[in-house]
Amino acid sequence: MVFAVRVEKTGDPSVLTHVDVDLPDPGHGEVRIRHTAIGLNFIDTYFRSGLYPAPNGVPFIPGNEGAGIVVALGQGVTGLALGDRVAYAGPLGAYSEERNIPASVLVKIPEGVSDEQAAALMLKGMTARYLLRETYNVGADTTLLYHAAAGGVGLIVGQWASALGARVIGTVSSEEKARLAQANGYEYVINYKSEDWVARVRQITDGRGCDVVYDSVGKDTYPASLDCLRPRGLWCSFGQSSGPLPEFNMAILSQKGSLFATRPTLFNYIAERWELEETAGDLFAAVADGTINIQINQRYSLKDIAQAHCDLEGRKTTGATVIIP
Repeated sequence: MVFAVRVEKTGDPSVLTHVDVDLPDPGHGEVRIRHTAIGLNFIDTYFRSGLYPAPNGVPFIPGNEGAGIVVALGQGVTGLALGDRVAYAGPLGAYSEERNIPASVLVKIPEGVSDEQAAALMLKGMTARYLLRETYNVGADTTLLYHAAAGGVGLIVGQWASALGARVIGTVSSEEKARLAQANGYEYVINYKSEDWVARVRQITDGRGCDVVYDSVGKDTYPASLDCLRPRGLWCSFGQSSGPLPEFNMAILSQKGSLFATRPTLFNYIAERWELEETAGDLFAAVADGTINIQINQRYSLKDIAQAHCDLEGRKTTGATVIIP
């Protein structure tokens, strides 16, 4: 039996239930891993609350990201051995001491990257990578705006985009978070609680607007994010921490400058094995060469996962958070 956290019915953090789970032997193409660290992400709250339906329904074990050690191999598994350090982003089931998982979703953790860093990196870091290199190819001529700059993805984006030579603007909700964002690559940081952030972006860009706006906030930043873009700029809506976006008329995109809009998700960018390996490889290389410095700002026990969700949703966390089994 292994300890796990299960959602029997969707709702607030109180629905995160402690259970003991009897794990079968790993099936064909699967391995069993013993978690050493588990990532905490806002998407976890979406599944817990029911905003995103769990793929296999309720009950389910939440958690999309983790790192650990291979402790058993199923038939047909190649390329992995007992004792290997591995990490993954998806499928659900990370909130557990041990789990069985398809070998195809695992990547080996290289030397120079800790288990905690890997657990905090896989979902957030690979998200940052596809946002900056695939959704929009950020370079030295790019001006971008990123909402929630002091969050887990935001701190990675700030460092990476700055290293690519971009002009990086971020929004935050407090002066403490502003200082954190400034220390992680953001040339300009706007406290949206005390400033008119649309006017400030226009001032910073001399009225031109940004090439791309990365928006994981949702309801609270729409439609104002569109007013921060240059003509034919890209609005990238990849989350909704403040709530779902309202229905909108596509005509608003033409009215505000023939804008482009996308609603991407990581798993469409790593669906093929070569895409996963390339994305994870770029990410680990950026950590190894110092482009990205991952700091774990919060740690919680798996038994305190409800408090972790409360703090995350209450905007009390900054940067990366890991759960210790």
